[in-house]
Amino acid sequence: MMKKKVLLMGKSGSGKTSMRSIIFANYIARDTRRLGATIDVEHSHVRFLGNLVLNLWDCGGQEAFMENYFASQRDNIFRNVEVLIYVFDVESRELEKDMHYYQSCLEAILQNSPEAKIFCLIHKMDLVQEDQRDLIFREREENLQRLSKPLDCTCFRTSIWDETLYKAWSSIVYMLIPNVKELECSLTNFADIIDADEVLLFERATFLVISHTERRPHRDPHRFEKVSNIIKQFKLSCSKLAAQFQSMEVRNSNFAAFIDVFTSNTYVMVVTSDSTIPSAATLMNMKNARKHFEKLEKLSENQPSSMGVR
Repeated sequence: MMKKKVLLMGKSGSGKTSMRSIIFANYIARDTRRLGATIDVEHSHVRFLGNLVLNLWDCGGQEAFMENYFASQRDNIFRNVEVLIYVFDVESRELEKDMHYYQSCLEAILQNSPEAKIFCLIHKMDLVQEDQRDLIFREREENLQRLSKPLDCTCFRTSIWDETLYKAWSSIVYMLIPNVKELECSLTNFADIIDADEVLLFERATFLVISHTERRPHRDPHRFEKVSNIIKQFKLSCSKLAAQFQSMEVRNSNFAAFIDVFTSNTYVMVVTSDSTIPSAATLMNMKNARKHFEKLEKLSENQPSSMGVR
């Protein structure tokens, strides 16, 4: 089993637990209002793609806890970290203090896990006036990348009310998947064989996009995370009615899209614009490809485990 330690940090009230609950615990955005503040560190083990386990440390952001992380708990918290995700509340009135804590995190990471990947989420962007969002995000991003040196930091703008949360978390999880290049190569071959415009692979529980291939350009660069968001909400609606979401076909005069269970850990989405290809043929091709992708997953599961994580 491959365990990856992921630290989720940021000031109390920045939205860490809400986003974790939406992505990994099937909450919808409005239900996160009832979540209380995280006390100290909450540990959760999220099984992802069968063999990959995200060892998620959600660290409470109250001042007393933060000071403790950098003092008595420093080695325990910051050792063997694969990914640090630091969440900033875009509306925070204490930006200087936020930056101080972030830099303290970076110092501890440099000392204990210098190979860790750093992601900063500028969160609650829905509270910023729409015409100001690009400007504010760019300013924060430039500032954070400068402060993060010599470490590299990747920034995302996020909100629990739209697809931006899925974009950020898909990108983060993507770099943790061990055989992702092989997966993409197989998806490209599959798309070529069945003459698909594009093929997407979603992780089954979270519906995060973990791999895709595109044979024809599309004008909407945010379509993947929009689909993730829509289908996840639809799945939750089905479960509330005690119904199971299995598959879906959407067709109009321009395209056909098929979403179906693929392997034991994934869903697949195939989009084609060739109206002469019958639905039955595409569905049969999807069914026939399952064995190959199941085999890829098994190979990934048999890879040697990464370093032990406390």
